[in-house]
Amino acid sequence: MLDYLIVGSGLAGMALTETLRREGCSLRVYDDASQQASRVAGGLYNPVVLKRFTLAWEGSRLMAFSLPFYQQLEREWAISIDKKKPVFRRLASAEEQNAWFEAADRPGLSEFLEPGIVRNENPALEAPYGFGRVNNTGRIATSTLLNAFSEQLRKQGLLDTAAFDHASLAFEDGHVRYGDLTARRVVFCEGFGMMGNPFFNYLPLQGTKGELLTIRAPELREDRIVKSGAFFIPLGHDRYRVGATYAWNDYTQAPTREAREALLGQLRKFVRCDFEVEGQVAGIRPTVPDRRPLVGRHPEHPELFVLNGLGSRGVLIAPYAAYCLARFMQGGHSLPPEMDVTRYRSHFGKEGRGLAGNR
Repeated sequence: MLDYLIVGSGLAGMALTETLRREGCSLRVYDDASQQASRVAGGLYNPVVLKRFTLAWEGSRLMAFSLPFYQQLEREWAISIDKKKPVFRRLASAEEQNAWFEAADRPGLSEFLEPGIVRNENPALEAPYGFGRVNNTGRIATSTLLNAFSEQLRKQGLLDTAAFDHASLAFEDGHVRYGDLTARRVVFCEGFGMMGNPFFNYLPLQGTKGELLTIRAPELREDRIVKSGAFFIPLGHDRYRVGATYAWNDYTQAPTREAREALLGQLRKFVRCDFEVEGQVAGIRPTVPDRRPLVGRHPEHPELFVLNGLGSRGVLIAPYAAYCLARFMQGGHSLPPEMDVTRYRSHFGKEGRGLAGNR
């Protein structure tokens, strides 16, 4: 009997799998590659909400916990995924300069926000009011990370690429049976695919489509991550990742002309040099109305768990949320209430949602 079946191998499934494997748990992972949000993500890790100059939820804790998690994977898998680069927030007015000075003095923010204003010395950028610098930031190369993760699973025979059939789960005396496998627990890490999960579709998951461009701009000559409406992230060899859009009513995976034009419009507001678009990708982010992850146990099937709703800060949230869930499942520790799915207990059973598998 296996300890776990894990459904989904994006950031959530990867973080949970690695957390449980370090504890010696046996498991099998299912992923049919239907959800691509984790792979196409910009991978930016930054604990500051740069629109309002405030600290993101659990920003300091997530930075302290998650970055060592990725660094350990780099050592174990001999890969390079943590690309440390400062984020430079383009300031649009004297008022924003003053707001930056004030924010840099606040507790919690002072460890990340440089107190001064950085003058623009790049002729390819339009930034008359300069930049605010955010320290200790960078990006995780999510595609490299998840490709390495999948390869590790394949080598050990732990990955099944067939679509997971929720209707085939059977519950038997404190464990579950799925085909010829039995397991003590099943954890669903399906991202936006959870909308098709009959056990957890009562949770208020929202899909937010995000699109990103890859551009080539030899004259830009910039090695910093720059945020101004849109952001761009240096990839090397004159290439940059530009993002990201937020669309709430389009649940298709295909890139759109509208998103491309929106990103190019944002970019042209502060990039003066010529550039060419080399590519465009799209994915559906799993987001939640209260902007907190969905972590916990099914109300009626104690063998079933969920780890989802990581939103646009998935690279920071995934390792910590996985750690909290593993402690909950393995050692009976309570979950942080702000991520525990019991906060949505009143949604369960409405219009028959979440009631599948009562057999």
